[in-house]
Amino acid sequence: MIAIIDYGVGNLASIKNAFDSLNIESIITSDKSIILNSDKVILPGVGAFKDAIDLFRSKGFDDTIDQCIKLKKPILGICVGMQMLFQYSNEFGRHKGLGYFEGEFVKFDDSIYKVPHMGWNNIIIKNGCSLFNNISNPYVYFVHSYYLKDSKYSVAKCNYAGEDFCAAIWKDNIYATQFHPEKSGDVGLKILKNFGDL
Repeated sequence: MIAIIDYGVGNLASIKNAFDSLNIESIITSDKSIILNSDKVILPGVGAFKDAIDLFRSKGFDDTIDQCIKLKKPILGICVGMQMLFQYSNEFGRHKGLGYFEGEFVKFDDSIYKVPHMGWNNIIIKNGCSLFNNISNPYVYFVHSYYLKDSKYSVAKCNYAGEDFCAAIWKDNIYATQFHPEKSGDVGLKILKNFGDL
């Protein structure tokens, strides 16, 4: 069973529908006991970073995700869910994330680039991450205005208007994507299946 954390923010129905189409059992839940007893966890997120992290903390899910990490459950952060795993985001001020990874998200220069970065873009995958098994440098779907330049845990990168940024990370049982696999067609379904097969 994959628990999709419902903390009031995220593309929950789309993620659930994607797993349903793969015949992978999942549940949208805010019940901490269900999350802690699940096999794997999805940390979703859309919208503004501060709103998302404040809601997440106010509902006590920071402690829950910490327990899941210590229990070595596979966790997949998606979009703002990925950003929350890092130290800081500069969206509407500088705000602290959960701090599992070093790094800070900054805004694309909207005097140069169209912001948000929205639509399909190619990612370059590094070998070795199970999330991308049997996938080679695909096009995936992005919607974001803030980006991470790089991370030592980066397993995929993307280029938007000449700016390289981190598209996915992996360390131990934690995986995360800046793009939306649930909106990325057959490639996204393959990524979610690979997560379900971990």
